[in-house]
Order: sequence, then C-alpha cells, then structure tokens
Amino acid sequence: MALIDTPYLLFLGDAPDPLAAKVAQGIKDWRPEFAIGQYRMEGCQADMGLPDLDLKEAIEKGCKTLVIGVANRGGVISQAWKKVLVQALEEGLDIASGLHNLLRDEPDLVAVAEACGRQLHDVRIPAVKYPIANGEKRTGKRCLAVGTDCSVGKMYTALCLEREMRERCMKASFRATGQTGILITGDGVPLDAVIADFMAGSIEYLTPDNEADHWDLIEGQGSLFHVSYSGVTMALIHGGQPDALILSHEPTREHMRGLPGYSLPSLEALRDMALSLAKVANPDCQVVGISVNSQKMGEEEARAYLAKLEAEMGLPATDPFRFGAGKLVDALAAI
Repeated sequence: MALIDTPYLLFLGDAPDPLAAKVAQGIKDWRPEFAIGQYRMEGCQADMGLPDLDLKEAIEKGCKTLVIGVANRGGVISQAWKKVLVQALEEGLDIASGLHNLLRDEPDLVAVAEACGRQLHDVRIPAVKYPIANGEKRTGKRCLAVGTDCSVGKMYTALCLEREMRERCMKASFRATGQTGILITGDGVPLDAVIADFMAGSIEYLTPDNEADHWDLIEGQGSLFHVSYSGVTMALIHGGQPDALILSHEPTREHMRGLPGYSLPSLEALRDMALSLAKVANPDCQVVGISVNSQKMGEEEARAYLAKLEAEMGLPATDPFRFGAGKLVDALAAI
C-alpha cells in the first residue's frame, strides 16, 4: 500500500449515527494530529467535534487526503458521496477508503484521479499472499479482545493496552486487523477482505514468533454471536492463539448492531464460548478482564456498573479509554 499523505479531511458523508463514522472517530481519537477537519453532508448525524470544512477550506488548511470515515453496512459508495469524491479529486485531494466498495473499481473515480494526478488508496486490499494456518505454537504472548457485539470497543481496548504497557516500558505491539486500525498505524491485515481459507493464516503471519515477554495486542473484529460477522472472530481466535482474552461490552445496546431481532449475549456466555474455542489452539488461554465501553453512561453510573461486574464475574473491569487500562495490564503482567 502506497504511503497516504497526511493530514486528513475526515469525510462523514450522511452517516446515520455516530457509530457509523467509527473510522473517523478512531483517527480523531488516536491520530488527532492528522485530523484537520470534517466534511458532513446534509442529514449527517455524526460529529467528531472538528471544524466543518468545505474542500477549498480544507486544502487551504493543509489537508492532503480525504479519508472516508464512514463504515456503512456493506461498505457501499453512494452516488451522493461520489459527487463529493469527484470534486475532492478535482480540487487536489487524494482519497483513502477502507470500504468493501473499492475506489479502484469505480471507473469514473479512476478516470478523474488519473486526469488530475491524484491517488486513490484502498486500505481494504490484502497486500500479502497469506499462508493457510498451521496451528504451530509461536513464541511471545498474545492478547485478543472479543466482544458481545460489533463496534463495542475492541480496537480501543488494544490501543489503550499498548499505550499503558509502553508507558510501563513493557514490550507491546498493536496489531491492526481492520481499516481503521490500518489507517491509524499504517500497517496491518484487512482481515474481512482476506479469502476465508487464509484468514487464520493471515493472523499467524501478523503475530509471528517474538521475544518471550513481548505482547501482541490483536485488534478484535466482529463477534462470535453476530450472525453477519462471526467468521472473522473465529479466524482471530484460532490464528491469534491468544494467551489472554479480554471481554468487550457496550451495556446500553438494545440489540446486536444491524440485527434488531437479535439480543446481545451475556458476558458469561461470551466468556464460556470464546474460551472454549480459544483453548482449541492454545490450551493455556485465560480470560483476564472485562473492557466496557461506557460512553453513553454517566461517570457514577459507569463506575457502579464496573464494580458490579467485578463482584459478579471475579475479573477486573474498566473502561480503558475513559478510566485507563491499568487493571487490564496488571492482569496481563501476572500471566
């Protein structure tokens, strides 16, 4: 993948809710120096708290690339979006996208980009010919966050762990497995775009042999309980061979993301199912803690909920982005 020029104008399009713009949110939270402003279309219900800029203003402020910050269901580029994307190319911006609908598969965008001398960056294209997983035990340690649902904070959990561990001078590497993580770090595996037979192998490739005290913090994807996206989770569990699992949960959800007919599983059900599957590849795997996305809860309510979880499940529980990842790092350090 060619180097993507920074800084970015984050394209929120007509995102129906803040969670639909999770790519933009991740970049804004973890690479704020890249996030100069946001571009919102009529009807957009997401707001990163950045300056609203039109294309000309963004270029005047130094933006080099328009990043599609929306992760919509199916990853589709609409005709309404395309008008803005064409104009962005004509004005002098490159475009980066992690959607399944590849920029390079849109002839009109390709033609405009070539005519204007601009770059189209498709992050969701595997850049390596990955092997089939062999299940051989690797040196080093690995941690994976598994969720009760999609978009509950698995990536944030891994990034928070990395930050805390590095502050303690521990050896740790965040391993990106999705478009947002790749845009944040510049490297990783676009797991849901890898051919199914090679998904677990791609995670073995991503987390090779390492020093005995080095932790690979693998970005989680999907959920074992989400009928649309459970396959990527299985690939992470078996290909990652985690030594430690962290349960990730968003307690205010009324149903699975995009599936109104499905309720969220309990944390106990997630613990039992994920651990039994993880032990297939690593019999020594442990569930070490709980990561809660408490964004929609008041601070007092969130702290009370975390204390309740700790008492009920006998595991350290925190919102690592809000309250710090210390408890979870302590649990990993004890392994």
